[in-house]
Amino acid sequence: MRQFKSALLLVVVGILGLTLAACGKSTSNQSSKKQVLNLSTSAPLDTIDISKSSGYGQTGNVFESFYRLGKNGKPTAGLAKSGQVSKDGKTWTFKLRNAKWSNGNPITAQDFVYSWRRTLNPKTKSTYAYLFSGIKNADAVNAGKKSPSSVGISAPNSKTVVIKLAKPIAYFKVLMSYPLFGPQNQKIVEKYGKKYGTKSQYMVYSGPFKIQNWNGTGNKWQFVKNNQYWDKRVVKLQKINYTVVGSPTTGLELYQQGKLDLTPLSNQQIKNYQHNAQFKQYPYSFVGYLQYNFKDSNRVKRAAFNNKNIRLAMSLAINRSVLTKKVMGNGSNTPKGFVASGLAHDPKTGEDFAKQQYVKGTVDYNPKLAREYWEKGLKQIGRKKLTVAIMGANDDADDPATSAITQYLKAQYAKVLPGFNLQIRNIPGQNAQQNALKGDFDIYLAGWGGDFNDPITFLQIPQTNTSYNYGKYSNAKYDALIKRAQNQDANNADKRWQDLVQAIRLFNRDQGMTPLYQQVTSYLQRSNLKGIVHNTAGTQWSYKYAYKK
Repeated sequence: MRQFKSALLLVVVGILGLTLAACGKSTSNQSSKKQVLNLSTSAPLDTIDISKSSGYGQTGNVFESFYRLGKNGKPTAGLAKSGQVSKDGKTWTFKLRNAKWSNGNPITAQDFVYSWRRTLNPKTKSTYAYLFSGIKNADAVNAGKKSPSSVGISAPNSKTVVIKLAKPIAYFKVLMSYPLFGPQNQKIVEKYGKKYGTKSQYMVYSGPFKIQNWNGTGNKWQFVKNNQYWDKRVVKLQKINYTVVGSPTTGLELYQQGKLDLTPLSNQQIKNYQHNAQFKQYPYSFVGYLQYNFKDSNRVKRAAFNNKNIRLAMSLAINRSVLTKKVMGNGSNTPKGFVASGLAHDPKTGEDFAKQQYVKGTVDYNPKLAREYWEKGLKQIGRKKLTVAIMGANDDADDPATSAITQYLKAQYAKVLPGFNLQIRNIPGQNAQQNALKGDFDIYLAGWGGDFNDPITFLQIPQTNTSYNYGKYSNAKYDALIKRAQNQDANNADKRWQDLVQAIRLFNRDQGMTPLYQQVTSYLQRSNLKGIVHNTAGTQWSYKYAYKK
């Protein structure tokens, strides 16, 4: 989910999915009438139009695509009863089941065609259109160079969808579980016009639930069971109540009063409740990292960031165990490299990609080696000391630790690296994002969360000239490995995997960007809640099988 793209600021929408997590209200009555969950969220939903959404952490439960994410990020049954791919990996054919919209209308193949064309139309201004890249003509359509009708999706009949790819996409099946790629009802879109998606009643739903009492601005709304859903028999929850809660303190009070069934915890609350039987942690494929400005307008700073020894020194000077456990204190983990743990696994051995990416002497705490690299790097650029600034978003609702992180880095660098003065520049998130886009920073405290369960969701960032590569890192060998993985080896799972492992090891060895932590969110959750499906990327929370015991 793009919500966590690059800047910590952008994590907000995605983590909504976390704060909107599922849980059960305590009850001894097992009747369906008591299957009601009370959940919190940090902010109102921004939109329920899948073409315009900037995150699907919550709405993945009301909209469904060909598949939906099951346990461990694996695609499971959705609106397609079958899906087949050609030998060359460029043509996918989906056969739809007899599913209906929440208003009783049949869901047809043309609904998928219409939805994709609408999302890719540049007039729609979809923030997620880039995920269609690799589908025939998708990039050209979104750039306004071709008609939406030319995109590689067709409906030979009402129950068959055929998708043409420009090249094989190894993670295509996982991608097709994203609500972004789901159908939209053209009659409903045209019926409501500008009102479409602005209130819950101006929408039809394809998933296990439908939305009620949402008006775009209110602090309360509900998901209720969709009795037209094709698999309604397995859905036990009758209703999910959502309430916007401004702080973990308020959330904890409501939880203790029995008004919430799950609530996220602040750093101090974690310390108080980590041994509680209802304490629960959910890992998330969000990695916070330092992005260096390789095109810094200042000659000395530019030389410093382009010096590999200085970048390695900055990485090895960080005690990530202290950073995550004491400074942040929210349960976050120390990363093994730039790609999050638990995101993807070797197709042959099942080993975590994050483990395979590890390169000794890159993200370990080694102050002695850090000083050696530092002194060598300073000598190479002809300096005895260095002053640079770190920019962070100081109003990030999802990571209030920004100030604590930057303060820690300042003190740690002064302690380990002689002559290093790190100045802190914490500014409002929107300004930080704008400055990052303009390249107006020295070091940027950034972050990225996986859109789907494949390493490429992280590995696309460091490619030369990609939009989220704000610091303009560039390595021709890295680019070549990613290109090979995405083209000639795209249809060979093992070769592609090895390309990606080689690329990330090169990048981690280079410290083109320096990972700091991997996010884990801690909660109090009612112990009688069962059946929640949580994933570290994409649509993180599924309540389809959730129930209260």
